[in-house]
Amino acid sequence: MEENDLLAFRRRKLQQLLELGVEPFGARFDVTGNIGDVLRAFVEGVRVRVAGRITAHRNMGKSQFLDLSDVSGRLQVYLSLKELPAEQAGIFQLVDIGDFLGVEGECFVTRTGEPTIRVENFQLLSKTLRPLPDKWHGISDVEIRNRQRYLDLIANPTSRETFLTRNQVLREIRQYLEERGFLEVETPMMQPIAGGAAAQPFKTHHNALDTDLFLRIAPELYLKRLLVGGFTKVYELNRNFRNEGLSRRHNPEFTMLEVYWAYADFELMASLVEEMICTLAQRVTGSLRIVHKDSQGNTKRTIDLSRPWRRARYEELIRQVDHTWYERNREQKLARGQELGVEVHPGMQEFEVTQQVFEKLIEERTIDPLFVTHLPAELVPLAKQNVDNPALVDVYELIINGQEISPGYSELNDPVVQRRRLTEQVGVEIQNLDEDFLLALEHGMPPAGGLGVGIDRLVMLLTGADSIREVILFPSLKPKAQE
Repeated sequence: MEENDLLAFRRRKLQQLLELGVEPFGARFDVTGNIGDVLRAFVEGVRVRVAGRITAHRNMGKSQFLDLSDVSGRLQVYLSLKELPAEQAGIFQLVDIGDFLGVEGECFVTRTGEPTIRVENFQLLSKTLRPLPDKWHGISDVEIRNRQRYLDLIANPTSRETFLTRNQVLREIRQYLEERGFLEVETPMMQPIAGGAAAQPFKTHHNALDTDLFLRIAPELYLKRLLVGGFTKVYELNRNFRNEGLSRRHNPEFTMLEVYWAYADFELMASLVEEMICTLAQRVTGSLRIVHKDSQGNTKRTIDLSRPWRRARYEELIRQVDHTWYERNREQKLARGQELGVEVHPGMQEFEVTQQVFEKLIEERTIDPLFVTHLPAELVPLAKQNVDNPALVDVYELIINGQEISPGYSELNDPVVQRRRLTEQVGVEIQNLDEDFLLALEHGMPPAGGLGVGIDRLVMLLTGADSIREVILFPSLKPKAQE
């Protein structure tokens, strides 16, 4: 049947249900548990009540077998039309794949070993007016999968598993940190000054206060205020917003973990994130070897998270690309960057040219974990300068699978140096200087270590997803053109 015919056919069934006095969109239905719960506690002879979406129907005349599904699993149910009251048997003829059904009956196991419920009565809980995607082929159109995530979740078990894994990752992060004495906190998502990172913010206006506000690009400056206030171990799992481009690795709205630890430094933060990610991998995937596969199920790459992870200085890595790099002046670096196939232009500052070489020729080619340490001070204005070389800062960047997963710092707590560094960062737009944060620093912040982890990228790493859109339930998309 054509789609329009299917829609008309289902609407006729809806009308027939109404004529029979049946409420097509159900009401409360008390259940024993979700489908996964029932399967885990399955015992023959026990009566249960369960509800779910019909995802398969095997018609054997008077014997009818259905699959009821939810995100926790799939359960077979059996109906004998000759044993059902005539009224319910008539209603059953108006039920379709995709409808939500509540059933009550006794558990038994079929001759093929399939856990099944022998239905004694049922209740239609929601009539679907559109057919579901093909069960066997799922949804291969990426645009539909991202734009209509509900269909993706119904049709593609891999997508359901990805988002269940994401939930487990967040749960395990909280458990890991709380077991080590870190306190979860919440900081403002609307801020008078967008600080804590260099990014283009989203802007809004608060009518009652008659003031412009920004959706946060990072919670860092507020979390550091808590260190000033006496908290010693804090973390936040937060939503950040950056008004920038979309790509395979970037979404304007994304989830970050930020952790701050008084009296620690970047070395301790690196050890913390290393142990945390290994713990997560072991609990979530059961292994420290993460296998990424293509759409045909063939292995694309294997990422080895076995400890200890390699640590190397930024300059050391750059010299592996060109051992004379740091002996060149700016113009020579620009020319050499072009020779290496890196996108550079004359307006770039010297450190920016070097960073382009790092990103394209080192970061994107690094698969197994690598802590890159001691970066140029210009790249990280909120980190503490290295005692031996003030041109560098005591930081790490954790690279796995060709992308940054986590930055970590020895946090800058000198208010005089911090003011100078932030002033250099904002340039002529001095109104963007966060004076309240600088005031807090002047009251004294303990030496501390801090780190961030991109949760979306971490889930990509653990699930093998190729795009950030695959691990965000409702990613940012360009609006569909009006027809």
